[in-house]
Amino acid sequence: MLNRDDEIINRFNKQYGTKLYCYLKYSTPYELLFSTILSAQCTDERVNQVTKNLYKKYDSLEAFAKADVDELAKDIYSLGFYRAKSKNLVACAKVLLEKYNGDLPKSLEELVALPGVGRKTANVIRGNLFNDPSIVVDTHVKRISKRLGFTKETDPLKVEMDLMKKLPKEQWILWNLHLITFGRTVCFAKKPMCKECFLNDLCNSKDKVV
Repeated sequence: MLNRDDEIINRFNKQYGTKLYCYLKYSTPYELLFSTILSAQCTDERVNQVTKNLYKKYDSLEAFAKADVDELAKDIYSLGFYRAKSKNLVACAKVLLEKYNGDLPKSLEELVALPGVGRKTANVIRGNLFNDPSIVVDTHVKRISKRLGFTKETDPLKVEMDLMKKLPKEQWILWNLHLITFGRTVCFAKKPMCKECFLNDLCNSKDKVV
């Protein structure tokens, strides 16, 4: 018989499958990196709408490296924090060209050293491009992991460390994918759909709607 945590993981796998995928649309490694940078405080759907034209206008790392920061900021205005994101994209493109010959580094330490790249973004890259098991702690993962009792922490790094201890490595990337879908369709921040939830009998959250 599965313990509670394993049963939760098993139900997520049955409900959403175990195929790896990415919500952000991209055709090159640097596009995924840039889209992830742009997704801070913004929805993946909105990022995909903007980058559809953005990656046509700036169709190479060289184009981003040479881009006018103010013009690029206007191109990504609707994504929020556009000035900082614009500066980071240009600076990041230059570093990738000058230091890595246009490739993306693989290590966490090198990735987080890139302009605009934090641990969350680095883990997206490691998991999706290099198949390096990693846990991405976004707002859904942080909220739902706590609700389900997989962590008591609120700091993203501490949440990540707790999840690394609790989850099998093969579930690290899936946990993010499953909880994003779950958080968008069932376990909302406000008014979660507890009565329709396939984890209702296993959830002891104080936010649970009876």
